[in-house]
Amino acid sequence: MTPGRSAPHPTAEKATEDAMSNATTVSPAHSASTASTLITNIAALVTNDPSLGDSSPLGLVHDAAVAIEGDRVVWTGDQRKAPATDNRVDAGGRAVIPGFVDSHSHLVFAGDRTEEFNARMSGRPYSAGGIRTTVAATRAASDAELEANLTRHLAEALRQGTTTFETKSGYGLTVEDEARALRIAAAHTDEVTYLGAHIVSPDHADDPAAYVDLVTGPMLDACAPYARWIDVFCEKGAFDGDQARAILTAGKAKGLHPRVHANQLSYGPGVQLAVELDAASADHCTHLTDADVDALAHSRTVATLLPGAEFSTRAQWPDARRLLDAGVTVALSTDCNPGSSYTSSVPFCVALAVRDMGMTPDEAVWSATAGGAAALRRDDVGRLTPRRSGRHRPYGRGWPRWSTS
Repeated sequence: MTPGRSAPHPTAEKATEDAMSNATTVSPAHSASTASTLITNIAALVTNDPSLGDSSPLGLVHDAAVAIEGDRVVWTGDQRKAPATDNRVDAGGRAVIPGFVDSHSHLVFAGDRTEEFNARMSGRPYSAGGIRTTVAATRAASDAELEANLTRHLAEALRQGTTTFETKSGYGLTVEDEARALRIAAAHTDEVTYLGAHIVSPDHADDPAAYVDLVTGPMLDACAPYARWIDVFCEKGAFDGDQARAILTAGKAKGLHPRVHANQLSYGPGVQLAVELDAASADHCTHLTDADVDALAHSRTVATLLPGAEFSTRAQWPDARRLLDAGVTVALSTDCNPGSSYTSSVPFCVALAVRDMGMTPDEAVWSATAGGAAALRRDDVGRLTPRRSGRHRPYGRGWPRWSTS
């Protein structure tokens, strides 16, 4: 099995073995087999369907069972009403939750930045310039080396319950290197993001406008066939609002949908630009004005929070409570990358969100599953309901929000 795609997922037996903190993660897309399996003796089942169970956003069902047939969930509910199946697996009184949906990661890279981390822990603040170290190592690596590193991180993530993931380019910054990063990523996931606009390439340090022309021209032409999304790091030291708008607009013209690295290091135009362009997500969202929060609350754009970055950089935590209380849809993801958030563990990010960002455990679990699916505009992952089948179904207003205000 190749880890990472949203189609292959752990078997029912594997799902009961990979319990984390007495919880098991499973996904609607279950296995390639046509045999039916019933997972029984589930103490608490998170469906993320408020029409089920306790009618909360988690759709919590107690003393539950899940029936899986082929590649999808076909039934969930009270185990006393469970249908007959070919196989049965005893969950041993565990909790069962949907597979985590990691909607923001940077997994096509080479090398490490341990020296940078050591310097940061010694008191030097993080800046976007550290990306250049990884660019040099990635350009020097072979395709085989890049793919081996990618699959190692995917296997690690799968063991921790991640069954759907997005990943980006952004460490090549030449036409050839960006295209090969996306080609390698596309062999392992459908959620591939073109991030040629990570930073201005060192090759164009004296002419940022020329690099924007490259990103929106030949590089975009080479990368678009491999990608579903386009992203830009809209931040001081990377790309300003006008540059970011030009890049994202060019991507939309090629059929790529926007995502934005927004408002991570300082206040800026990223969130407003994301909403203006109907981006699927504005990611980081650390430094927000009231107008930014209001814009997110009245849009389809998901605020994706990445607490691994704040943990690793000792930066200000995003205020998840503020966003949730305003009615913003929030996702939690790892931002797994070699510099500012070197973790593939969604459970770790869930713990940080609860401890340091004002989220309740229920909110954090929802944001790491259904929230991540919303950030990818999908409703075939992140939930455990029999009604969800197919792939890349459009995100709509049906996603529950935690605030009723």
